[in-house]
Amino acid sequence: MAHTTPAVNLVWAIMTIMLGSFLVFHLWSFDRFKCLKWNHGPHSGAFKRIMTYSYLTSVPLVIIYAVGFATIKYDYGFTVIPGQGIIPTPYELWSDSAQRAILPLYLCFAIAWGLEMVTHLEELCFWLFLVNAGSAKQDWFRSLYFKTWAFGSVIAVIYMPLITIFTRSDPYKCEAYTFLAGSLGSFSLTVWFLPVLWAFPGFLQSLKQSNVDTNTMVRLTKFHELNCIRIVFRFLFTVPFIILGIDGVRPHQHINDKIVCNSLMSTAIDLLAMIAGIGCVVSSGITLVIFFPRSIEGEIASKEAARERRQQASFGRRSTVQSQFTTQYQDHYQLSKPLPQITSPVPRGSIVLPSYDEYGGEYISPSRSGMDDLDIDIKHVSPTLVMHPNRRTRDGDVELGGVILTETNLTRHNANLRSPNVNHLLRNFKSPIGGSLICFFTLMSMYSCHLECQNLQMLHIGTIEFALDND
Repeated sequence: MAHTTPAVNLVWAIMTIMLGSFLVFHLWSFDRFKCLKWNHGPHSGAFKRIMTYSYLTSVPLVIIYAVGFATIKYDYGFTVIPGQGIIPTPYELWSDSAQRAILPLYLCFAIAWGLEMVTHLEELCFWLFLVNAGSAKQDWFRSLYFKTWAFGSVIAVIYMPLITIFTRSDPYKCEAYTFLAGSLGSFSLTVWFLPVLWAFPGFLQSLKQSNVDTNTMVRLTKFHELNCIRIVFRFLFTVPFIILGIDGVRPHQHINDKIVCNSLMSTAIDLLAMIAGIGCVVSSGITLVIFFPRSIEGEIASKEAARERRQQASFGRRSTVQSQFTTQYQDHYQLSKPLPQITSPVPRGSIVLPSYDEYGGEYISPSRSGMDDLDIDIKHVSPTLVMHPNRRTRDGDVELGGVILTETNLTRHNANLRSPNVNHLLRNFKSPIGGSLICFFTLMSMYSCHLECQNLQMLHIGTIEFALDND
């Protein structure tokens, strides 16, 4: 930034470093950086890789640009120029190494801005596709919107660095043309996004009439509000750079003139540059939240699933408990003693996985103190998995068992049946770059826990079913 004071570059450096720190913290909390892998699950196609790596590359490049210029500016500070007063040291008075760093730093900023326009264009085309999708069978990757994004992304990635390279002879003109080209592109995308925000409330109302499930409506409403906030900060990011860029490419400069840098114009330059920095960092942070939305409920479920796996591993090490459990059932049947009744709301013939004591942390098993102590309080049992074994009725028929369908899955199943014309991207909507990216590993961990619990219970089904049939 040729005319700004060192304090402005310091503000940019601090804010971009905060953005990078938030990026690291958010991705770690999101899925422990698993989304950064090249083959991240079965849905890691070329589109998702481009969107993920383009955004994640733009943030470090902006940090390099801001920190680099802040270091140089504070290294050379201010200079007294006769007839002009005290101004930031012009680049002509910098050392050769500092002058050679100007073009690489501007290139970092230009490439980062081009990658950011790729992200903004994808969001614009994706939301236009969702709002205008009239059929559930329409494919995003075969639509005109996707082709528009692909063509526009290639142009954005190419023209931004070329403008910086072609104007590298004069750093002032290089900066002005880079600011102008990038701000005009981002400003156009921001203006085109306004009709989407205007039409989105009616779009949500139509989805509500189509009986779309509540979770999807909540997510879409949250993303709509985030987009409204982000649009405001995008204007704060682009409009100041348009002003500085237009004034910089004119023959007679009113704002960027070096002669008036110690007057009110210096304050205007610094103010515009700082507003642009705030808009850039906040809009990029909201983009991160939209692309990688954290699910607190899913994270809690994942932690609980991990805890259950540790408990099951601890239970597996107690192999003698299971043998004692089977032996006591056989001895009890040979002595023809009646089984005590289990005080539980679970239907007769159901198998409930034993759990840990809620307060003491000790394992509760019927083999702990013999069959006479089988009557345990229901509050110490975790009915997270209820299974019905196959049972023979009094008529001689076999009643098939199974796993009880939870109310959440039943609601989701009914919602899908009521809205067959809604695009599948909406029913499974989590993020503009993919719906199944967010909860994939959470669901897999929960499913593995479910399989472990199921295998554990199948060890006891034969013995318990025999005892219940003779009850």
